[in-house]
Amino acid sequence: MQKTKVKASLREQIEDNKKIIVLPGVFDALSARIAEQVGFDAMFQTGYGSAAALLGMPDYGLLNAGETIDNARRIVQAVNVPVLVDADTGYGNPLNVWRLVRDLQSLGAAGIFLEDQIWPKRCGHMTGKDVISTDNYIPKLKAALEARKNKDFIIVARTDARAPLGLEEAIERGEAYRKAGADVIFVEAPRSIEELKKIANRIDAPLVANMIEEGITPNLPAKELLEMGYRIAVFPLSGLYAATFAIKEVFIELKKNGMTKRRRKMMVTFKDFNKFVDLQRYMALEKTYT
Repeated sequence: MQKTKVKASLREQIEDNKKIIVLPGVFDALSARIAEQVGFDAMFQTGYGSAAALLGMPDYGLLNAGETIDNARRIVQAVNVPVLVDADTGYGNPLNVWRLVRDLQSLGAAGIFLEDQIWPKRCGHMTGKDVISTDNYIPKLKAALEARKNKDFIIVARTDARAPLGLEEAIERGEAYRKAGADVIFVEAPRSIEELKKIANRIDAPLVANMIEEGITPNLPAKELLEMGYRIAVFPLSGLYAATFAIKEVFIELKKNGMTKRRRKMMVTFKDFNKFVDLQRYMALEKTYT
């Protein structure tokens, strides 16, 4: 059965400036279905989480374009809400970016993050980052913009210039990327509330705030970010960290005692899990063929 998108497009959600879009980070089809079933109207396919879930490796430029696209296909097919995809640096030159956008559009993604780090990139809250020049990034951004066929496909231009070049350079890049046509601007890893406010006051565009637990940027409630002027609050690693903690605790209990009874409160039931994966739908579908 072919699924139908039922939620407002990500662009429509961004245009509603009375609300902030809270995007949970998802890293596979199951985490995406959980996010949808608890009520999120959109979600973010995290590159950090994808590298961890698919490869068991850090967000250190080890994930490639094919793996990102394959993961996006599974996630997008699993849900009926917009999925914004972390496309890292686009995995190459402007032509590679052009193809990546075409491929992600064809499978139903709602948009991408495209960053200006030097490849191989690393998580925006890690040390040792560096960025390409604005003159080298803008052709990649333009390739992404020109590759899209659907006006609702969102291009988020991300700059990681704050760490290597300072806040002023990062803001200037954000302004330049907006002028070049980016739909949304994301200045990664500001270090204080004052820096968050300065970014919002200077850049005239829908803005992303990245809320990583115990990362470089202060964690603020979505409502407070909206009041500052941010339109999207991404919580990319909350689900990944929670799942990792729960799995570790349950496995420790299993290894130690040969059972999981004392950790049952950290687990869903067999019945509840079947609801997450929509078992009844497939049982009903099976009956139509027998």
